[in-house]
Amino acid sequence: MQIYYVEDNEELRETIGLLLEADDRIVTSFATAEAALAAFEQQPCDVVITDVSLPTMSGVDLARAVLTQRPGTWVVLSSGYALTRGLETLGDTVRSLPKPFEVEEMDSLLAEIGAAVAAKKG
Repeated sequence: MQIYYVEDNEELRETIGLLLEADDRIVTSFATAEAALAAFEQQPCDVVITDVSLPTMSGVDLARAVLTQRPGTWVVLSSGYALTRGLETLGDTVRSLPKPFEVEEMDSLLAEIGAAVAAKKG
């Protein structure tokens, strides 16, 4: 499963990027939504995990752009703020992961998404 991880905090980006890696996961990390979107346009991934509060383009705007280009792509929005209202308007492949989160929570969510991705690829 190919994962794009977007986080503007360098320390978090490196730490979480390493924690995301597993035998069945290839992780590419980005500091900005714009860089992730440019990469996505060239090589779409299975999952975009993004911080919501980014310097210029927000994680929600990134999610919208990704889903416009490739509906059905999985997106995980991560924020220190509650993200429940309006999430359903982005589609059924969008999830939230409140910060701070436990590694187990992230792994559980990615296992669920991984199973859905595998089933879709058949």
